Amino acid sequence: MQLFYNPTINETTETFSFDKEESKHIIKVLRKKDNDILFVTNGLGFLFKTEITLASDNKCTVKILEIQKTEAPKHKLHLAVAPTKMNDRYEWFLEKVTEIGIYEITPIVCDRSERKVINTERFEKIILSAMKQCNQTYLPKLNPAISLKEFIKRENSGEKLIAHCEETNKKSLKSILRPKTDYTILIGPEGDFSNKEIELALENNYIPVSLGETRLRTETAAVVACHSIVFTNED
Repeated sequence: MQLFYNPTINETTETFSFDKEESKHIIKVLRKKDNDILFVTNGLGFLFKTEITLASDNKCTVKILEIQKTEAPKHKLHLAVAPTKMNDRYEWFLEKVTEIGIYEITPIVCDRSERKVINTERFEKIILSAMKQCNQTYLPKLNPAISLKEFIKRENSGEKLIAHCEETNKKSLKSILRPKTDYTILIGPEGDFSNKEIELALENNYIPVSLGETRLRTETAAVVACHSIVFTNED
């Protein structure tokens, strides 16, 4: 199944048109025509089965035939991950956690961050593309970049964890995970969190955790954490 995305549609929508760019892709590239079936999501858990009523490369119009609602995950995972020095590594992380299943992502700027500016628009496109590629109907939320200090001050839901590399008393992530539980997890930059940042997190009730015996790259650590929580919630 090839999945398309339109954030404006809902259960009451009967017909709608794709924008010019998407219409051109559907008609010119995919060579779709009148009466062909398209599957569309609005990123909120709905899957719409539609039929093309006007195969125009300027304004492809469809009518909705069926609506299905995908059950929402029983947990919410919010990963706060420092941008990597090389953009492609962060983009890889965004793609993979979207495929695995994640609720929310926040880029955090830390004391040792080598990259402090991100291209939010590009990151959103990567997440959207990954969602469509793996036929998911929930679009993860990408927040603007924020300093770690500001992020910690916010009210973040569920259990709050920080994964760092310092040789201190830490619990293994595996040992504390519980199904149907929301988690917020902090993942630091290549140089890890500073001692000051770790102390700040602990003061704000973040639990220090280990992701294993080996030292992981930032993007790898984030994927490992994401998969561990999704795996814990499998039936």
